[in-house]
Order: sequence, then structure tokens, then C-alpha cells
Amino acid sequence: MKLAVLGAGSWGLTLAWMLEENFDDIYVWGRSEDLTPSFLETKKKTYPIEVQLPQKTIITDNIKEAIDNAEIILLVVSTAGTRPVCELLKKSGLKSSQIIVNASKGIELPSLKTLSKVIKEVLPENHVAVLSGPTLAVEVLKGLPTAASIACEDIEIAAYLQKYFNVPNRFRIYTNTDVIGVELGGSLKNVVAIASGFVDAKHFGCNSRGAILTRGFAEIVRIGLALGANPSTLYGLSGMGDLIATCSSPLSRNYSVGYKLGEGKKLDEILKELGAIAEGVKTSQALCELAKKLGMETPLSQTVYEAVYTDISHEQLLYNLMNRKFKSEESYTLKK
Repeated sequence: MKLAVLGAGSWGLTLAWMLEENFDDIYVWGRSEDLTPSFLETKKKTYPIEVQLPQKTIITDNIKEAIDNAEIILLVVSTAGTRPVCELLKKSGLKSSQIIVNASKGIELPSLKTLSKVIKEVLPENHVAVLSGPTLAVEVLKGLPTAASIACEDIEIAAYLQKYFNVPNRFRIYTNTDVIGVELGGSLKNVVAIASGFVDAKHFGCNSRGAILTRGFAEIVRIGLALGANPSTLYGLSGMGDLIATCSSPLSRNYSVGYKLGEGKKLDEILKELGAIAEGVKTSQALCELAKKLGMETPLSQTVYEAVYTDISHEQLLYNLMNRKFKSEESYTLKK
């Protein structure tokens, strides 16, 4: 059984490392500029996190070599890179029998499509599944236990994948058929994580963080239900579970972006320090555009967008968010 992992970033390498015993062969594909001679020789990366791949792992910049005879293709590239990589797959002999599992979290701009829709648009003949949940890479690499959802519209495919992605005592997998719900929970919580980091940097306290997470989740629910998500999915691992983990830990890149913004640093400086993509930055724009398209208010997400992309003062951000016109919380309950 062969697994192809497309994307040599932190999460792609973490998954390749974790799934070693579940597959006979694991190939990791990355762009040639990302595959340094040292990494190719030692199969070890130390930045932005440290990962030592098993010796049996094959690292290549030849995507055809990576996917040839791979039953499962794990797509772990940036949101912006998803469509180009899918186009590359189409040109590289991808077979309709090969299952694509997306493990990235984001909304494509400017189309505002979820990544599964992007993949299906380019590769309509393939089964597409989504892997998402509270999965901070550093904790996974330490062998700390967690759980995640694998969603596919075909429940038999989801159950098939469940067997190969479950790792006893460390990585428990649940199946789901609500692909859009699993995707949106995983993508949109990154915006709330930026807000959570900002709140902690400003020392606003636990009450403030509790309010931010709750109101942020309300926005995720409103958008999710409008796009067809199942409410129970949003309460699940890829929704509430991922929200709690990502909004509470400096191990989260998106939380770190918010924290550093709260310290007064500029976005370009922050992203350079991180050395990795924080998808919540662009997702804040996508979420605001989605809300506008749907005729919905998402004040917290709008605040995050302004904090990221404008020079508005922190004092003005807080004033704008805290002094909006009075609302009823009941109007934001889970009504489909």
C-alpha cells in the first residue's frame, strides 16, 4: 500500500512521519526549491518545526514518481497552491481510482470555494475526502493523543480511509459525510484564532477570550449553515474541537499571528518570523467576502481583517467591536 504526500511543509511531513507503520511505501513530494540538499540527505527538517522522517520515506520533486501506484494521495499544500497542484496532477497521469485526501484548511480567493470544491472542479473523476480536527503538528510529533474527522460524501470511502489514518493510542479517526461542514470548521476557526492571540497579547483576560471564542463560533455557525453544513459537524472535532485547540495554544501559527499583532508588530514581519503560512490571514478576507455575499454580519471576522490588513489602531478596533448596536444572542442560535 502506497501513500503519496504532496506538500513538504510542517503538517505534510508530520503526517508522513505519523503514518509510517500504516503504509508499505510513503513518498513525499515538494517543490524543488523546498527540498534542500540537507533535507534530501538526512530526511530531517528543523524549521519551523523539527521532523525526522523514517528512512524508508522517499522524497522527490517529481510528482509523477510520487503518485504512481499510490492508492491514496494526501494533499497538504497551501490554499493558493491547491488548484495549481491539482492541475499538475491531471497532467501527471492521475487515475480516477486514486483517492485524494485534503488536509489543508482554507478558502480559495477570489472564488470563495472550499478546497474540496476546487479539487473536484479540476479532478471530477476522483473521490475527494477531507481530514481535519484539533491537530497541532508539534503535539502530534510528540505522540500526544488526539482525534480528527475524515469526511467524504461516500461513507464507504470514508470508512476505508479511517482504517489507514487511525493510529492506535495517538490519532483516533471518526468518519463523516458532511464534507462542507468539516472543511468550514477547520478553515474559519483560524480567523478566530488570530483574534484569540490578539486578546492574550493585550492581557484582556479569560473572560474576553471566552467571549471571543463564543462570538467567533457563532459566526462560523452562521456561515456554515448558510452553505449547507450540518450543525452537529460544527459542534464536532473539526469545528468546536479545532477551535478550542487552535485558539488556546501558541503552537498555532494563527494564534501566533494574532499575538504578535497585539504586540504591535506588522504582518510582513510576523510572517517572516513564522517561516510558514498562516492560513487565517487570507481566510479573514475570504470570510468577510463570503459574509457580504450571503448578506450576513460577521463583526469579529471583520475586526480581524482590519487588524491584519489596515493600520487602524488597536483602541479603535476594540471600540468598534464593543460598541456596536445592541443585539439579541437568541438571534444567533443554531437554526437551519
